[in-house]
Amino acid sequence: MGTMNISLPDSLKSFVDEQVSERGYGTSSEYVRELIRKDQDRQQLRNVLLAGASSAPGPVADANYFDGLRDRVRRGGKPRSKA
Repeated sequence: MGTMNISLPDSLKSFVDEQVSERGYGTSSEYVRELIRKDQDRQQLRNVLLAGASSAPGPVADANYFDGLRDRVRRGGKPRSKA
């Protein structure tokens, strides 16, 4: 694991110390790692949303669409055979 040292103004250090104490983190490093993981998740979600927004429209998600999904789940994920 790599090491990174950061400098914080006293007000931010106090805030971090409070969060560590109040939220049950063992160390300030655990708190900062959690913040970074959440930011990574947020960025990944943003990228997925942007990709979805720029993609072609998919099928209409109406009652028939969800009925078809339920049928597929009941059949173990096998698509309907076309007869």
